[in-house]
Amino acid sequence: MGLGNSGALLILVAISMFGIGMANKNFSAGWNGNWNHTAGWPYGQWNANQTSKRIIVGGSENWHFGFNYTDWAIRNGPFYLNDTLVFKFDPPNDTTFPHSVYLLSNFWSFQNCDLRKAQKIAQVTRGGGEGFEFVLKRWQPYYFACGERNGFHCKTGMMKFAVWPIVRWY
Repeated sequence: MGLGNSGALLILVAISMFGIGMANKNFSAGWNGNWNHTAGWPYGQWNANQTSKRIIVGGSENWHFGFNYTDWAIRNGPFYLNDTLVFKFDPPNDTTFPHSVYLLSNFWSFQNCDLRKAQKIAQVTRGGGEGFEFVLKRWQPYYFACGERNGFHCKTGMMKFAVWPIVRWY
């Protein structure tokens, strides 16, 4: 009884995201860094009171067509439980295209920009002002995409990215 293709792919994604997170760490203090090996399991402590971050999706680019958000997520990871992602985009007008935010149900849907089972979490009018906020509350992969023009912004405009928040250790 094997994992099957989807199980193997999920494990590969998890290992890759862990590797990306580790690549962004500063190990100048050695492998131990500032971990406390005398308390907590497994060799460290989870700080439930750690301040979460408020992260603007795309940074100064905000949420727009033609920006590579997958690359942005890789460069700005790792993301942690209870971090807040903020999607900022202009409300629809005569000079801009409308944008939305969908939460895709699985990796296959993410890869193919298939919105059939996706949940719309932000309407086209929600990105103005302070933006639309989404809190990463669970240890699971989150797949985000713009669903406008029947997935065209996701497929062609690179408006998609995935994150898998990790527990914040200190």
